[in-house]
Amino acid sequence: MFEVKVEKSFSAAHHLLNYQGACENQHGHNWKVEVYVKGETLDKSNILVDFKVLKKELDEILDYLDHKDINTLPEFLNESPSSEFMAKFIYEKMKARLKNQYKNVKVSKVAVWETPTSRATYFEE
Repeated sequence: MFEVKVEKSFSAAHHLLNYQGACENQHGHNWKVEVYVKGETLDKSNILVDFKVLKKELDEILDYLDHKDINTLPEFLNESPSSEFMAKFIYEKMKARLKNQYKNVKVSKVAVWETPTSRATYFEE
């Protein structure tokens, strides 16, 4: 089994719903996102999937979130945009984007970092 990872970052504001503490107030992060894909079959160049392809797909997802108030985006209305929820959102978007292009590649997990020491990861078992 092969695994490939790309990482990108974006900046955005959010506030947590149903939460008591400082994070219930609007605040921002310089989020770091890691996307991992896995597969068993390499192409003729012995590549699972080109890093450029993964970065392009991730860029398009993160461009939607970058420099936004995440709480105001339709997918996040009435949802608490925690790092966990953000990781699942990005996972599902990447999975949908790669599904038709690469039959041999599966998104294995997405990690979202709010700070250099705090991250949440989403994966399906």
